[in-house]
Amino acid sequence: MTELEPFIWLLVFVISVTAHEAAHAWAAYLGGDETAYLGGQVSLNPIPHMRREPLGMVVFPLITVLTRGFPMGWASTPFDPAWEERYPRRAAWMAAAGPGANFAIALGSLLLLRAGLWLGFFFVPDSPDYARMVAGDVDWIDGMGRFVSMMLVMNTILCLLNLIPFPPLDGASVITLILPDELALRFRQTLRQPGLALVGLAAVWFGFGYIARPVLGAVVRLVYA
Repeated sequence: MTELEPFIWLLVFVISVTAHEAAHAWAAYLGGDETAYLGGQVSLNPIPHMRREPLGMVVFPLITVLTRGFPMGWASTPFDPAWEERYPRRAAWMAAAGPGANFAIALGSLLLLRAGLWLGFFFVPDSPDYARMVAGDVDWIDGMGRFVSMMLVMNTILCLLNLIPFPPLDGASVITLILPDELALRFRQTLRQPGLALVGLAAVWFGFGYIARPVLGAVVRLVYA
């Protein structure tokens, strides 16, 4: 690990979470809710998102990257509850947009790494890891390989994490896309119970690693396939 690696992870985290929240806000705006748009969240500028969640977007990620070498945090996008009640399916698409953005970034990163290896732009290092799946003969190429590797890992994690069907994660709302409107609304109302959110957070805290490790392993194999 280089001295700058934790801070590159932090930069990758900010970019990835900003894209996630901007996608939520944009989908809500397209669905008729201007709450996030008026708050400045329909933007790839991280400042509005940091201003809304300074603890989850700035303080906690900085603490965890300094103590653990990997940033952890959270963010949120405002919406109108009355809009959600009138249009539960649109609200579900809003929820799906966040992990959808992370999936798109992860897929683009995977394709860049594979194309770079195929073209000889990158090569496989002697000791590859999540922060350096590929390497380059020139410093800026090597740095690009590190950055894209981290983008692939971070966005895979964010996509996977947010598709877990437990509140307060997006996956709990995404489920309602396959439900009739009335049942979807009742389900979303049930999801607001504080106890369910605590159960969901506990499940993620203790169980996410068992899901993430094999998925990340599969993603790495795709890079070198």
